[in-house]
Amino acid sequence: MGVASARSAGADGYRGVKEALLGRIRTHDWPPGSLLPGEIELAEEFGVARGTVNRALRELTEEGFLERRRKGGTRVRPAPLRAARFEIQLVRAAIEATGAHYGYQLLLRREEEGPADVRSILAASPRTQLLRLLCLHTADGKPYQVEERWISLAALPDARDADFATLGPNEWLVQTVPYTEVEIRIRAAAARQAVAKALHVADGTPLLTTWRTTWLDGHALTHVRLYFHKGHELVTRY
Repeated sequence: MGVASARSAGADGYRGVKEALLGRIRTHDWPPGSLLPGEIELAEEFGVARGTVNRALRELTEEGFLERRRKGGTRVRPAPLRAARFEIQLVRAAIEATGAHYGYQLLLRREEEGPADVRSILAASPRTQLLRLLCLHTADGKPYQVEERWISLAALPDARDADFATLGPNEWLVQTVPYTEVEIRIRAAAARQAVAKALHVADGTPLLTTWRTTWLDGHALTHVRLYFHKGHELVTRY
């Protein structure tokens, strides 16, 4: 890129600089592993402030095109880093999107200490009670998903009085409380007796399972394990 075109890109602010830098990466003017010029040198080339270049480089780093190391400079990543995103969708919406009729049944509700691994995930103190819910979601009357959820009653005491017989806990949580952080794990899990019975599969059948924990400002709210019927798949594109 010549000086004139570089200055033209700089005239559009950091977006112009960003697009110009991205163009060099995509055309392999800067091949994978290349060390980029310093911010001062790039700022001079584009005729912009150093902060403008810094913002462009920061966004390209966040988008996975560059890697920046203190005292090591900025390099083009060997392969662009992509972030796969999963939408936390209400199961009702997922089922109705297929044209099927959504059904819901509360199978179990009780206050308990909960298993040790769940208490650890929710950072529950010795005196904290958890509300355990086991729910069945159906599509056209056929088992679709079993939801096994624990809610921290220390964090969400209102859950104690919520009517989960008619409204699923995920919908209640969305309506009741925001969250600031989510962790999702995906694994294969053998269907235990209660889950297997609800989904009409044999005990020990391997099922796609997602574990999801949500926090609000560092305080754990709820942990849920979603067991899907055989053949279910999760798809993401990036």
